[in-house]
Amino acid sequence: MSTQRVIKHAHTLSKQFATALVVLLVVGLSSYTHATNLLAGFTSIPGQFPDSDLYTVNDDIVVTSFDGVELTANVFVPTTGKESYPAIIFINSWSLDEYQYIPQAAKLAEQGYIVLSYATRGFGESTGEINTAGPKDMIDFSRMIDWLLANTPADVERIGVSGISYGSGISLLGAAHDERVSAVVAMSTWGDLVESLYAQDTPRLIWGGLLTLLGELTGNPEEDIAKNYGNLITHKNIPETLEWAYGRSAVTYVDILNARNVPIYIANNYGDNLFQPNQALALYEKLTTPKRIDLSQGMHASAELWGLINADKEHYLWTNTQRWFDRYLKGEQNGIDQESAYNVEPKYADDQYEQLEQWPSPLVQDQRLYLHSRGLLTNGSLEDSPYRPWWTQTDTILSGLDTLANTGVPMLSSLIEGEIDAPVLTSIPFISRVNGIVFDTGRLDQTLQLRGIPKLQLNIEPSKSKYQMVAYLYDVDNVGIGRLITHAPVTDYEAAEDQRQTVNIDLVATAYDVPAGHKLALVIDTFDLLYAPPTLELYSLKFKYHKNYQSWLDLPIKQ
Repeated sequence: MSTQRVIKHAHTLSKQFATALVVLLVVGLSSYTHATNLLAGFTSIPGQFPDSDLYTVNDDIVVTSFDGVELTANVFVPTTGKESYPAIIFINSWSLDEYQYIPQAAKLAEQGYIVLSYATRGFGESTGEINTAGPKDMIDFSRMIDWLLANTPADVERIGVSGISYGSGISLLGAAHDERVSAVVAMSTWGDLVESLYAQDTPRLIWGGLLTLLGELTGNPEEDIAKNYGNLITHKNIPETLEWAYGRSAVTYVDILNARNVPIYIANNYGDNLFQPNQALALYEKLTTPKRIDLSQGMHASAELWGLINADKEHYLWTNTQRWFDRYLKGEQNGIDQESAYNVEPKYADDQYEQLEQWPSPLVQDQRLYLHSRGLLTNGSLEDSPYRPWWTQTDTILSGLDTLANTGVPMLSSLIEGEIDAPVLTSIPFISRVNGIVFDTGRLDQTLQLRGIPKLQLNIEPSKSKYQMVAYLYDVDNVGIGRLITHAPVTDYEAAEDQRQTVNIDLVATAYDVPAGHKLALVIDTFDLLYAPPTLELYSLKFKYHKNYQSWLDLPIKQ
């Protein structure tokens, strides 16, 4: 490695170390071991490649793009002497660089793959400004394929691409823009950046702010990044901002992916409150290509990162990654294309995945529960039968104060829940009746296996044109302690004041078993720290009940 690159990387390494400290402070990892391992994963040191006689490594690659931007990379090349090899390109996650995938890249190289990893513009030692999976990144991606074909014995008919998070989005988009891509593995990915950042018109406060901060700390961001985040938070220039995001969404180009029949393997996490699984499922559903989706527990990228930290251990997602590439780049008949294409890890299932065949799954059917009004000292109820009285009943809650219903500590709670099975707990009897409302079932006669997206319809009357609702679904034990199953927000900036309106909310997809003898509870309030509120003004929400307009909750139940 050249002295200049060592000096430049020292600067990058210091920024990554600062990033890791920020993440560790924000996330508060569940154990010292996890913390130190993750820190090591964030601060990979150039030149520290695993030794093997099965490949050579070149760590001095600099590829010049169309506008003079220099992209840094490394490549593993097998030494078995074949005329050509299948190739895999890894693309960095947000704030990381070309050294992120070294452990898994080495394993794949030992299995006969050329593996090229590069840092996108604006990150690591690559020059230029962060383009957030935009047109410049697409040209850069094609330039990396050009370099690979010109400088290694890579087979142009057998090129795969993969990445985690930011790298996964560019992988999907790159496959749509460059017909030389033959297979994709997209981990913790976004299929629709609009839904990821602004689903149900609700801006992501914590995750959006963290990514914007990390972009400033570790890279060289374009002005559009902070500007567009600010637009979402302040609800300004929304059409222009969403247009920017649509152009960076794989779902926008799904017809191209389908026409080319690109095999796509998607891996996401149920606790991912950045790229929530609903939008990944929506992309998966639109794909007609060879496809597979695996949904794990944990926060954004956590399930995949442990496979990078300890590559010697058998890891479900990374094993499937190699099998996917073996099938579609090497042509091996290993059976992965014959297995269930939709697999889920139920919460607290300890790495055991259920095969649900496809999405939507024929094994899952919706069960509808109707919302009934609360009494003077009792909760509202969730019942099998509709609300029947001909007169209207009304329940009212106020904004201004949060209730005990929440998603826990941002990032930390979903991480430790996925890693050590520590649930987000709430005392349901102590939920404020002034600022929230509770609807619950009776004790369940049998276990309910929730597998999919719970859907909620509400009839409400807001007192102001701007409001937000957050719905939480809980598993409630015999003493009233609720375990958070899933949640979702919805926001309106132009509601008709003091007029009834019907609001539909898709909760975040889940895989959860509610034990017999427990209750289900639906809690609704007006605030959660994960999301930016539309206003700081006080308002009320009236919940309306009448036989002519029902409110209900649809539960996806595995039969």
